[in-house]
Amino acid sequence: MTRIPPIKIPADAWDELNFPRPEESEFDRVVERAISRRGFLGGVVAFGSGAVAMSAGLLPGGTAEAAAPQSRFPFTPIATQTDYAFHVPEGYKARVLVSWGDPLYDGVAEFNHETGGSVEESDKVFGENTDGMETFEIGGHQILAVNNEYVNSDINLPHTEDGVPQSAADVLKLQNLQGVTVVEIAEGADGWSVVRSSPFNRRLHHNAPMAISGPAAGHPLMKTEADPDGRAVLGTLGNCGAGKTPWGTYLTCEENFNGYFGATEETSYSDDVAAGYERYGMAAESQYGYEKFDPRFDTSKTPNEPHRFGWVVEIDPTDPGSTPVKRTALGRFKHENAEVTLAPDGRVVVYLGDDERGEFLYRFVSTHPYVTGGDTDGLLDDGTLYVAKFNDDQTGEWLALTPETTGMEPADILIFARMAGSKVGATTMDRPEWVAVNPYAVEAYCCLTNNKNRGVKANAGGDATPVGGPNPREANKYGQIVRWYPDGDDHAADTFRWDLFVMAGNPEVHSDAYAGSSNINSGNLFNSPDGMAFDTSGLVWIQTDGEDSNEGDFAGMGNNQQLAGDPATGEIVRFLTGPRGGEITGLCWSADRRTMFVGVQHPGGSWPAEEGLPRSSIMAIKRDDNGLVG
Repeated sequence: MTRIPPIKIPADAWDELNFPRPEESEFDRVVERAISRRGFLGGVVAFGSGAVAMSAGLLPGGTAEAAAPQSRFPFTPIATQTDYAFHVPEGYKARVLVSWGDPLYDGVAEFNHETGGSVEESDKVFGENTDGMETFEIGGHQILAVNNEYVNSDINLPHTEDGVPQSAADVLKLQNLQGVTVVEIAEGADGWSVVRSSPFNRRLHHNAPMAISGPAAGHPLMKTEADPDGRAVLGTLGNCGAGKTPWGTYLTCEENFNGYFGATEETSYSDDVAAGYERYGMAAESQYGYEKFDPRFDTSKTPNEPHRFGWVVEIDPTDPGSTPVKRTALGRFKHENAEVTLAPDGRVVVYLGDDERGEFLYRFVSTHPYVTGGDTDGLLDDGTLYVAKFNDDQTGEWLALTPETTGMEPADILIFARMAGSKVGATTMDRPEWVAVNPYAVEAYCCLTNNKNRGVKANAGGDATPVGGPNPREANKYGQIVRWYPDGDDHAADTFRWDLFVMAGNPEVHSDAYAGSSNINSGNLFNSPDGMAFDTSGLVWIQTDGEDSNEGDFAGMGNNQQLAGDPATGEIVRFLTGPRGGEITGLCWSADRRTMFVGVQHPGGSWPAEEGLPRSSIMAIKRDDNGLVG
């Protein structure tokens, strides 16, 4: 099998190349259930707006102010762009805070555009392809924890042909550039910058020691020759979205871990391992070539190593010497982010999306409540994992994944959470990405970014993907955002109501369901909603990772962007656009909320410089009057 460098093909397309889904022939495509622009969706929007309006008085400024669109957006929306620049509204300024390869410590060389940096210092610089991130204020220090999701190896290894590693040193460099960066930042007269050699600075790369906790720790499938106890692992990888706990820790989420593993020899695996490989997309050759130089990533030598990835990892940013912990109670799948909230009784609720076509939306509910100042070490180890079922009548339920409901052992449920979700009949979704919880109303949102297989092919486990419910369009190329309201205003409740906050589309090209919902117009066109977060004013910010050709079905959409939405009215406006070829992903704020930090992943051209290698970066955005930006 010929390996395709990751810069040439996204992870979901690589999965399909290696594991093509069978054409669906065992269910009728109920296309007539697709939502028309004037039909069902109109009812959804009316229902949703009314439901939110009942709680709009909780928004700052009261109901009248919340319902007035002009008062909700403190900026003039901008137009689409197709250039290699970063654009923000009039009255705002954006500066680069940090880019891939910038030193975290004194004495480390500045970035070298010819070499992409040395392998010897690759664990001492800011990592590649920034994604989810959070800020923490610790004793007056501003700490940024940020994911470094993956590498563009042909850029990171410019001396190689197409980025294919030629040595163990090449692989080590790629491993060092990924994972998580924890770094102190400070604002001075010239803006924000990295505090080099801060005691808080550290890199958690693919060889950093991690602990494994929860029900799957110590299970036979988690054991390797290097770790016969199944409770310690090196590294975290595929770090996509993130989360922040009420007790001040950082949650990094392992997503496309399957692409890191391959086999150098033809191997027969046990039935359970083989079934898991099939469902999670393990291929004979990896995307990055690790297995050729590092036996830990060679499944013909270490078949259990992939089971030790695909988890949510908890990191304590206050203690640089602490060991990150993989919390297995939150399940193993391609995690997007981990949105944490509390139930009225104090129990911890974590919403989790599995970002693959036709996979599921999950929820974890802790057994014990969070108590301020109390012991939190085991809160994410003891609880129940649920999976979502959405009904066409705009109701839904959380299905508990237990031995009684799945017929599986407790640890197997978590290691193979996808199979457990299939057993209970969960709703196959259009790639669940970030989940965000409204801080002023008991409701949650999930970006369903797109799904070209909707109504066309089954998912990786053979589950049907019919058109309907929160996934209303066949071969969905634009994406949508689903919103749900827990019954009894309790995020731990097992039932909920749902609607669609928005269906992205193009009314300039289509006049049917692909035109999008009624809150889409020529002034706010976008596709593939991905990242999402609420600010303290109650606005929901939406980031995109989609098609930026600006042609055909995507004409008028321009580069990837960040938009702001008003939950009370459904109005959506564009705030910023990124450089051509890049994804906008990751969003957080300074402690005083006067700076917004936004990530740009895999930019095109030579951005942010005028020439040289393109570098993923974090931007610091401020108002000219130093007012609040969220």
